[in-house]
Amino acid sequence: MPSPVHTDDAPRAIGPYSQAVVSGGFVFTAGQIALDPESMEVVPGDVAHQTEQVMKNLAAILKAAGCDLSRVVKTTVFLAHMKDFAAMNEVYAKHFGEHRPARSTVAVKALPRNTLVEIEAIARIGE
Repeated sequence: MPSPVHTDDAPRAIGPYSQAVVSGGFVFTAGQIALDPESMEVVPGDVAHQTEQVMKNLAAILKAAGCDLSRVVKTTVFLAHMKDFAAMNEVYAKHFGEHRPARSTVAVKALPRNTLVEIEAIARIGE
């Protein structure tokens, strides 16, 4: 049975969903946008600033689920503008270091709260 994950260190769900769900040895995160977990407001700045907050949110959720970014096997990145790919990718790479999960990146028409980037992740828990 899937188990929901919750942490106060990441933005609370703004709809009828969980921050993440653990099932079958994996954690599946909801898409994270650049919300500050305390204020629930979008962090100001460009896509690099927003990606930084998104990665912090993902890391906090993964920690609450019992793993970390090094256990991520797949991400999906949604960008409001593909022209922001390089700036997003630089911040993304900094957080993952030498770890290289599979990834899809797509441009979308719009994202929640008019943010510039959203990222979801799937990570393996344990061995």
